[in-house]
Amino acid sequence: MSDETLPPRESMEFDVVIVGAGPSGLASAIHLKQINPELSVVVVEKGSEVGAHILSGAVIDVSALDKLMPGWREDETCPLKTHVEDDHFYVMTADKAYKVPGIMVPPMLNNHKNFIGSLGDLCRWLGPKAEELGVEIYPGFAATEVLYGDNGEVRGIATGDMGIGRDGQPKDSFTRGMELLGKYTLFAEGARGSLAKQLIAKYKLDKDSDPPKFGIGLKEVWEIDPAKHRKGRIAHSFGWPLSNNIGGGSFLYHYGTNLVAVGFVVHLNYDDPYLSPFEQFQKFKTHRSVAPTFEGGKRISYGARAITEGGWQSVPRLTFPGGALVGCAAGFVNVPRIKGVHNAIGSGMLAAEHVAAALAAGRSNDEVKSYEESWRDSAIGRDLFRIRNVKPLWSRFGTAVGVVLAGFEMWCSTLGFSVFGTLSHGKPDRSTLDPAKSHERHPAAKPDGKLTFDRLSSVFLSNTNHEEDQPVHLKVADMALQKTSEHDVFAGPSGRYCPAAVYEWVEEPSGPRFVINAQNCVHCKTCDIKDPNGNITWVPPEGGGGPNYQGM
Repeated sequence: MSDETLPPRESMEFDVVIVGAGPSGLASAIHLKQINPELSVVVVEKGSEVGAHILSGAVIDVSALDKLMPGWREDETCPLKTHVEDDHFYVMTADKAYKVPGIMVPPMLNNHKNFIGSLGDLCRWLGPKAEELGVEIYPGFAATEVLYGDNGEVRGIATGDMGIGRDGQPKDSFTRGMELLGKYTLFAEGARGSLAKQLIAKYKLDKDSDPPKFGIGLKEVWEIDPAKHRKGRIAHSFGWPLSNNIGGGSFLYHYGTNLVAVGFVVHLNYDDPYLSPFEQFQKFKTHRSVAPTFEGGKRISYGARAITEGGWQSVPRLTFPGGALVGCAAGFVNVPRIKGVHNAIGSGMLAAEHVAAALAAGRSNDEVKSYEESWRDSAIGRDLFRIRNVKPLWSRFGTAVGVVLAGFEMWCSTLGFSVFGTLSHGKPDRSTLDPAKSHERHPAAKPDGKLTFDRLSSVFLSNTNHEEDQPVHLKVADMALQKTSEHDVFAGPSGRYCPAAVYEWVEEPSGPRFVINAQNCVHCKTCDIKDPNGNITWVPPEGGGGPNYQGM
């Protein structure tokens, strides 16, 4: 059914519309109301509830939270309770874990003022705080379309229609989406946001920046034997099981009551089409220095998410007529610190200040250029500028040499200078895969179901659910190209880079068939980033679908 034959959408008007109830979106909403309680602000969230789609390590730098919610430490309902007490870095080999002496670790990587916790739970706490200030929050509604005015300015967004069958026809449960119109619209969708991606292309926001760079982060939460719990202890590592030319590393955080968050990050500029980030994560847990932590424990959560890694060089222009990008939609993660929450909250607050000023001046639907002009001189810009060469050095020289050079660069930045200037990231992640003939297949270890697991049992723990009778939200532009290139040249890497068993090539008498198990999708967006031809586009499914992360 075409838009012309559908009933018209109802609309609601606000001063500010915000897409995404993550840390940046909620910070924007809260700060707007702090500045001017009379402003009308709405937040639309595709997850079934605030926090349902939120996943992060998370050791949180609370500097921005202190500014947004100064009394959070005294609020007994705030979920951030565990202060970092013990901080370690390791270099891993197949059978050893070598601790990096603390004196060698650049001061900017120190975590002792930070807190360990669940970012999803923090957002669940921030949501009601925003509502108390008068913010309207609509979870379970996916923003699927940007609405434009006659002069090409952003006028707001439309939420997706509900109750559309897989055949594209309305079902008995059909409900038309809503138009949420605003004087300004902030896009806080997180990494590789579907609408942010469209806006960047439409307004050429990236014409003066490097290609965006990404990693995939995989995470599990375990409840472990109390005798092995070391509350407040965190550890990061790089090296094994990744080869020298593949960037990434691990994290292991002890917090709460006998909880441990374990995770693994793989930079998505890897070249081996046979690499499986999920398998590397499972393998990491078998290391002799890691496995004992989980003996007698129980895995209770699993999830995965793309991470923005381009930093300073890759941040696009943030503003356009009628709106702006905030948080990870803009790419504000500090890669060596493995932290982005402070910059997400900070960018949300910064955008709120400039938008509130524009509204106070009687403006609407124009470009709030002052936000774009201010961020590089803000705490966010200073944070990203001093680590701008870490990712390029790691990518160019591999782990053994690149990490040493990156460490040297961070020490130099501490002293206020750089010997490298500003290095470029090079080509986008989708262009880094080699043809399969250049590599050998990796033997896959059989999961034991106690320490290591398969994808399907992991997806089960993510509480992922989609209405099965709906259009597939993973759009393949050219299925023939998927066969002749993704399969024939690159040996079907989609079945390996996806952490949720969404994609598989099924061999049939007529030839291989590409199968998309869309109901498994955890919304990590890796396919939208890593498909070698840019042939797969992730779009939001029916609102409320996807993972329902708890404690992530």
